[in-house]
Amino acid sequence: MNGPLTDPASKPAPKAPVTDPVHSGSGAGAAVPDALSAPAAPAVPAGPGEAAGTLTAEELSAELEALEITSGYNIETAFDRAVELERAAEELGDVVLALRAKLIQVDVQTRWGELTSVIPVMWQVNRWAVENECRPLLARTHLLMARAYRDLGDPAASLEHTVSSVEALEESTHPRIRLSHLMRLADALDETGSTEASRERYRQAERLAATIDVERHVTVLNNLAYAEYEAGRYDLAWESVERMLAISSAHDYELDVSHLDTIARLQIPLGHHAEAVMAAETGIRMYEDQELKQAAALPEILLTLAIAQRHLGTLKDAQANLDRSRSICEEHGYLRILVPLQQEQAELHAATGDYRRAFEAYKAYHTAEKDLVSQQQEARARTRQAMFEASEARQEAELFREQARRDPLTGLRNRRYVDEHLPELLAAAALTGDAVTVALVDLDHFKRINDTCSHDVGDQVLVAVAKMLDAVPDPACAGLGFAARMGGEEFLVVLSGISPAAAVARLEELRAAIACRPWQALTGELPVTVSIGVTASQPHSTQAELIALADANLYTAKHKGRNRVCATSSAPLGERRRHRDAGVRSEAEATGTAQAGGGQPDAGRPGMERPGMERPGAG
Repeated sequence: MNGPLTDPASKPAPKAPVTDPVHSGSGAGAAVPDALSAPAAPAVPAGPGEAAGTLTAEELSAELEALEITSGYNIETAFDRAVELERAAEELGDVVLALRAKLIQVDVQTRWGELTSVIPVMWQVNRWAVENECRPLLARTHLLMARAYRDLGDPAASLEHTVSSVEALEESTHPRIRLSHLMRLADALDETGSTEASRERYRQAERLAATIDVERHVTVLNNLAYAEYEAGRYDLAWESVERMLAISSAHDYELDVSHLDTIARLQIPLGHHAEAVMAAETGIRMYEDQELKQAAALPEILLTLAIAQRHLGTLKDAQANLDRSRSICEEHGYLRILVPLQQEQAELHAATGDYRRAFEAYKAYHTAEKDLVSQQQEARARTRQAMFEASEARQEAELFREQARRDPLTGLRNRRYVDEHLPELLAAAALTGDAVTVALVDLDHFKRINDTCSHDVGDQVLVAVAKMLDAVPDPACAGLGFAARMGGEEFLVVLSGISPAAAVARLEELRAAIACRPWQALTGELPVTVSIGVTASQPHSTQAELIALADANLYTAKHKGRNRVCATSSAPLGERRRHRDAGVRSEAEATGTAQAGGGQPDAGRPGMERPGMERPGAG
């Protein structure tokens, strides 16, 4: 089904000079993206305007702005001149001006139906605009992508880009350029079913257009009429058409193809079928006589004509125009037009009495509708992929990356983070001769808490303990240590930048703090304690070796009564004494005393034992 065009395609470009360009040539000296450096078309002779090579940067900027405003009116001339201006901007070394000229060519190519070839260029310029904080280019690329994704049949992506384009506008943006963005927003809201929001934006656009010129005012009324038509408000739609006709008549303004298509489409449900055929045929003759190249405009108005002819009973003519519309849509990939076209084909077969073919066409309509949904999903996926390549999207990717390396319950790092960062810490420590201390921390009898209290209480205990673990690495030494949840009730603490002795002392403080914390409000009479297995690295230690030894020491802590710290070095036996002499207490020095009643050692007396046999998962 036809969608109203934001810019007319057939009126000549106004010749009034632009006196307040908003895009300055501020990109001199910056690098042009490689894929964009070549012109999009062979050299063409200079037009009637001044030779591009003689223009100053200010004159180039002014002419580019005029083309940005009017490129939809005479697309052939706009393309040729944009090629010249791009070369002139490159000779001046002004990247912003060159990219603006490139986007004018992209705009024209989009109107020619060359969507798949120009969308990558849009994204490349968009990335450059983000990385160089060039808001005018950012707004322009999002506007062009909004139109492209509309033609690809993805209204959701179109709306997303439209909103981004409006947000990127500057206060000094030319009113005509601002109007283009505002109208695209109104159209995009209508295309996604937000009728009331769309109507409000149209009213805004009409107020602005009335201060600019007749062409813009007529175009706003045309799009508003079509939006009301799609919402089924035919009386309101015709009111907008009558205002559009009155304004165009008063100012001797000739309506273009999109305006005539809207009028014809609206006359069909109003029962004015002959008038609809007349309006559509006038629009098609205008398209052909003026050799317009807006590829989407012709199949849309051909579809409108076929519908009107079916209602009039001229079924052969209707089929011929429908076939012509289908051929253009298939050539350019206009799936959004093919879907209603297939629906009309079913109606046309039914009108001829061929119900078998009508049924087949109706099935094809549903298939096309599914294909459109699939294409929309693929387009959204391509959009997101391209966005991730932009600077703004890379920041979003970093957020996702961070979330993927965090435990969702506790907020601590997870095993994936450990596997990525612990080897880096070990490699850095090996170069400096420092040690990395690795500790496995396991909650004692955690299953008893879950079973006796509840899993919700267990989760609250895990979160509280995690906060205490997260405070163990020195905040002043960012990147030199971290706490992570390895799974269930088992955690890992990694400390770097401090001696193993200081690390063990800090872990002992952690153990005591957990044991002495008042847990009664959560767990009642059940105590909350942890057992900790600790080891320190040597120059050639690996992650697997360290975690295995810390795990063995954790077994020992469990086996010796829990609620204790058991520490050894990862060095060979002959090397361990050096670390003990440096402050890591030996097994004999560190053995704690179990409490008589509950089998729990005194919170203030940790144990540091050799590996035992009990699994920490046993509690």
